[in-house]
Amino acid sequence: METNVKIASNIATIEVRGRFDFSTHRNFREMYEHILQNPQIASIDVNLAGVDYMDSSALGMLLMLRERAQAAKKEVVLCKPNSTVAQILDIANFPKLFTIRN
Repeated sequence: METNVKIASNIATIEVRGRFDFSTHRNFREMYEHILQNPQIASIDVNLAGVDYMDSSALGMLLMLRERAQAAKKEVVLCKPNSTVAQILDIANFPKLFTIRN
């Protein structure tokens, strides 16, 4: 997995590319830890456009991010999932938990 963080105004965007699975747990957590501590950030957008594989541990990582973000009074938005990733999110009922933008 490759990740990149962009901050514009009060929105931090984490771009995820490649395989999003358990092997990326530490890297993904490190990506969002400093964002959660930034009081100027109100929303964390996770751009999934470049994800070509996602497993259940990635779903767990997104849920952990959501929990931590809620504690920090920040919103998490999942953005641009391809059709395969969108189907996985839908099966896991993520549209009930997250805002998902195409």
